Amino acid sequence: MEEKNYLLNTKERSDHRLKKNKHFNYIYRKGEKYNTKNFNLYVIKSKYKTFKIGYSISKKEGKANKRNLLKRRMKEVVRLNNLPKEYKNYILQAKNNACLLSYIEIEKQIKELFNKVII
Repeated sequence: MEEKNYLLNTKERSDHRLKKNKHFNYIYRKGEKYNTKNFNLYVIKSKYKTFKIGYSISKKEGKANKRNLLKRRMKEVVRLNNLPKEYKNYILQAKNNACLLSYIEIEKQIKELFNKVII
């Protein structure tokens, strides 16, 4: 039994997630909006010395498996490129037909969005 508890305590959890609907709504209302052809990025300054990021994909994009694939790709692009470099809260929102993009196109557009924020 001790071994299971030990494994649970050592499991790494991402603390950089926006979870609550009220946080999403606040950022949508008060945040700055940047966009590319297939993605929107909402940004607002964080009062903590960490960043938080949330991902939003409409049900109009397709069934759950397509939305989940797109979300996994978006998360992986952000993780591999260490994109949030400032202490802000972000929402990365997919527009229509973003599910049809390849991984390389997704990566290119998301990098472009985060570069707009830095400038």
